[in-house]
Amino acid sequence: MLLISLAFHYIILILWFSVFYFCRGWLYRLHSRWFRLSESAFELLNYGGIGLYKILVFVFTLAPLLALWLGRP
Repeated sequence: MLLISLAFHYIILILWFSVFYFCRGWLYRLHSRWFRLSESAFELLNYGGIGLYKILVFVFTLAPLLALWLGRP
């Protein structure tokens, strides 16, 4: 179950980064309609969000999976 969850979350991370990297202008225009954001704040929020999501995936999915694998007799 943890392995499937890890794969799912890494697919989300890759998709988020890909959309942010390849469609940055479109994504910025879409979000700037809803919020008052400068481009640097928009990039900072996205990179910060990607980093935070990656840390949470590591702590709540990868670390328990490694603990279970390494704890086997």
